Amino acid sequence: MKSSRQNSTRVPFWLRWLVPAVLVVAWLAIAGIGGPTFGRLSEVSSNDQASFLPAGAEATAAQDWQAKFRDSKEIPAVIVIENDAAFTRTQLGEAAALKGKLEELRAGSTVIGPIPSEDAKAVQFVVPIASSDEVKEVVKELRDEVAAAAPDGMRTYVTGPAGLTADLAGAFAGIDGILLLVALAAVFVILLVVYRSLLLPITVLFTSVFALCAAILLVFGMAKLGWIQLNGQSQGILSILVIGAATDYALLYVARFREALTHTTNRTGAALTAWKAAWEPILASGATVIIALLCLLFSDLNSNKALGPVAAAGILCSLFAALTLLPAMMALLGRTAFWPFRPKLLPETEREPELVTGLEGQKGIWRATGSLVSRRPRTVWVASVLLLLVASAGVLQLKANGVPQTDVILAASNAVDGQDALARHFDAGSGSPAVVVAEEAKAQEVLEKVKASDGVGDAYLLAEGNVPIVPGAPGAPGAPPATPSVRDGKVLINATLNYAADSNEAENVVVSLRHDLKKIDSGALVGGVTATALDTNTTAQRDLVTIIPVVLAVILVILMLLLRSVLAPVLLVASVVLSYGAAMGVSAVVFNNIFGFPGADATVPLFGFVFLVALGVDYNIFLMSRVREESLKHGTRPGILRGLGVTGGVITSAGVVLAATFAALGVIPIMFLVQLAFIVAFGVLLDTVLVRSLLVPALAYDIGPRIWWPSKLGRPSANAAGRTAPAAPEPESADAGVR
Repeated sequence: MKSSRQNSTRVPFWLRWLVPAVLVVAWLAIAGIGGPTFGRLSEVSSNDQASFLPAGAEATAAQDWQAKFRDSKEIPAVIVIENDAAFTRTQLGEAAALKGKLEELRAGSTVIGPIPSEDAKAVQFVVPIASSDEVKEVVKELRDEVAAAAPDGMRTYVTGPAGLTADLAGAFAGIDGILLLVALAAVFVILLVVYRSLLLPITVLFTSVFALCAAILLVFGMAKLGWIQLNGQSQGILSILVIGAATDYALLYVARFREALTHTTNRTGAALTAWKAAWEPILASGATVIIALLCLLFSDLNSNKALGPVAAAGILCSLFAALTLLPAMMALLGRTAFWPFRPKLLPETEREPELVTGLEGQKGIWRATGSLVSRRPRTVWVASVLLLLVASAGVLQLKANGVPQTDVILAASNAVDGQDALARHFDAGSGSPAVVVAEEAKAQEVLEKVKASDGVGDAYLLAEGNVPIVPGAPGAPGAPPATPSVRDGKVLINATLNYAADSNEAENVVVSLRHDLKKIDSGALVGGVTATALDTNTTAQRDLVTIIPVVLAVILVILMLLLRSVLAPVLLVASVVLSYGAAMGVSAVVFNNIFGFPGADATVPLFGFVFLVALGVDYNIFLMSRVREESLKHGTRPGILRGLGVTGGVITSAGVVLAATFAALGVIPIMFLVQLAFIVAFGVLLDTVLVRSLLVPALAYDIGPRIWWPSKLGRPSANAAGRTAPAAPEPESADAGVR
């Protein structure tokens, strides 16, 4: 064909081969360096409590004071040996002999124990581990040693902060391999179904994996320099977010590339045409998510602050890979990428159909959807809103006030079982005491008040080496009485609570202690495991009020710049907020009544909001940027139906891919990640299927050209096509379904 020959104009060698080849080689080099770095993330990652502490909370200040009282970063492990009957004298002797072996294994200060329980059916040891960096290895050694040395028939546990930290690290262990493999496998299968091609899914996955390699390299460097604090939580979300986002951007570009190939035989020209059409929505989408994630820097929680720049770095790398590596590979492969279903060059008469209704040239589900939207726009969007409002009612059942640390790990855990055993035989807070920092001059008065407080089983001052000072206890002959350890005029008091350290009752005790002790010593601080959980939950709930308005404002501004409108962005943001409410409502019902979770982490609503709103706006950006492009040519209402039809398949595919990648987080047995996986996966599908396919197009169609107010496109003179298009073609016409 003549047009084909004209489109085959020779492209300079440097643009046709050299530039794409250089880009591919450059990304190969990045992957070659970043890939091996994936296995080194554990060098700069930490899963101990410090990585999640609220930066400005009282518990954090108390922990800083604790550090001054010890020479190392000790973390206590609590060993519990439990028997069905009371220990005999011989068995107690065997348990006492275990202390020597524990002394040999320990890397911290003095081992305390054995301490028999009142019912004589259990004994416990407190074994300080010198550094949180060694917890996982030391806890494993302790478990092996205790299991081998304990009297026959007895159950042994290593629990406390060290045991829980070790099991938490073990649960996160799958992030480096299993999570990534599951996510990539899910994406590959979906892409095979979407493209019915082998080479194209591999090419898209290469883009995602290379983007992840670049992100890992960037994150590793920032963590190594101390700019960010990396933990297993943010590490897992990074992998999923990069794979999902890079694949979404790739799907949008590939759709425009396929479309361009129906107009030209020049693969380089098609790659450039697709790039020009796709760069703006991809850039706007990436910028929206990046800025929304960086809003987490306003949080007072270290875990939130850590995730913000880590995830933003991942989106940035996804953006660059989709706009550089993928176009380069498509320019080199051309139609071969789609084999065996290569796109065919269309005749000139079929390339730009003359639109009257907007459904010309469409078929299948998207023609039916467009027909429904055009026939009953108000009915469709009102019904969609009502459905979302009903689903949002479930939010009232959401229990996002934090969960006990023993419920965080969903897999079998020796530490969790040990906490239960500890609660059966000792003061429930044993091994994880509340820590009080007080003025030296008021130490005794504060100590007496702590001892007299409801919910406190015992309390004592600490001497050098974190040794408790117990009045009346015999000391070494001739040794002077023990005196409290003092640092900068402050002393430490340990208070063993009557309740499990991660329970609501224990948190209430901490609240009361803080209130009462301030009356005696205005500078008194109450910290420890319980106080940390309390401050984390309080701060997370405050972050919701602080960060959500900032995220919404940022997204609104970006949409206004992209769509050159005020009304459309406001409606789009309102739609994704409503979608978020519905997703959280359904999730609350599922968590409570199907999964049987005791609650949700206090950070879940915020993370769910940031991901769902930012990513949900992505699909509206993909849709409405194309609708605006078509509206400029054909008028608003035909442009809406045309935009819905040509983007329907690619956006739905992108939503399914992103939902599948986030669902992969469910393979990690951590309650927070399982809950986030469900919320985002369900919310993205809801956004893709209902909000983007029905609610937004129907609402825009009902409003008509005014949706673009106050831009020129919103004026009647700019919508002649939309004004003159018949609203209801006759049934016998080719577009009988449109009215």
